[in-house]
Amino acid sequence: MTTRRRLDPDERRRVLLDAGATLFAERAYDEVLMEHVAAAAGVSRALLYRHFPTKRDLFAGVYQLAADRLLVATEFDAASPLSEQLAAGLDAHFDYFEANSNTVVTANRVLAGDPTIQAIITGELGELRRRLLDSMGVEGSTRETTSAVLMSWLTFVRILTIDWLENHAFSRTELREISIGALLGALEPILGDRRPNLR
Repeated sequence: MTTRRRLDPDERRRVLLDAGATLFAERAYDEVLMEHVAAAAGVSRALLYRHFPTKRDLFAGVYQLAADRLLVATEFDAASPLSEQLAAGLDAHFDYFEANSNTVVTANRVLAGDPTIQAIITGELGELRRRLLDSMGVEGSTRETTSAVLMSWLTFVRILTIDWLENHAFSRTELREISIGALLGALEPILGDRRPNLR
C-alpha cells in the first residue's frame, strides 16, 4: 500500500494553481466551477477554499503565476537589434496567449474591471517597459519620452492581440510585424541615429 506524501502549503498552492490554469485555459471563465478545480487537483473543496476563498482569487493566482513565468521567458539582450529583441519577446507572449486564449480573454474582457487583475497586468507591463528601457540604454529626458511611448505600445499590443485571439482577422506573422513596426516607427523621431541597433 502506498501512502501519499503530505504537501507543504507552497507545494499545495502550486498544485491548485496548475489545476486552475489547465481548466481556465480549456474553458470559459463562467464554465469553470471550484468543484471542477478541486477534483482536478485531487483535493476537497474545503481545502481549495482555504487557499482560494473565491474563484476570482484562484484566477488572480493563476494569472499572476502566468505573468511571472512570461517575465522569466522575456529577456532582452542589448547587443541584439531592437527588432530581434522585440520579436523574441512577442513570440514568448504570443505562445502563451495562443495556448491560453480563454485565460487571456477572461483577464482582458470578463474581469477587465477587477482591480487585482488590472494590478497584475499593469505590473507586468511596467516590468517589460523597464527592461526595454534598460536594454535600449536611453537616459534623461529621452528615457522619459521613450518610457511613455513604450507603455502606450505595450497597451496597443495587448489590445491588438486580444482582437487577434477573438477574431483571427490577420495572421500571427502579421500581428508580430504590425507590433514591431508600430514601435520602431514611434521611436524613430525620438531616437533617430542615436541607436544604430534600432532595427
